[in-house]
Amino acid sequence: MKIYLLSLGAGLLVGVIYSLLNVRSPAPPLVALVGLLGILAGEQIVPVARQLLSGHGLASAWQQAKCAPHMFGMLPGRRNDQSKSAASVDGLEKHS
Repeated sequence: MKIYLLSLGAGLLVGVIYSLLNVRSPAPPLVALVGLLGILAGEQIVPVARQLLSGHGLASAWQQAKCAPHMFGMLPGRRNDQSKSAASVDGLEKHS
């Protein structure tokens, strides 16, 4: 129940911000996408800050908080280790 109340509170806050910016909901697609990017980036602030406060550098903090996979997912043209090993098991990997 607590998560629903927090979600409602966050939604109310966003609604107030939209009203102050004179943006109607649902927001125009570009405004909505920028907002979603802000949400994703905002989620990373606390984990990165924790890593920075524990003495890691920014690059190390970003990597240890696993920000890139969370924000960007699997980028096109990149394969994870599981798909590489599955391809080699199936004999699909090119041999040079």
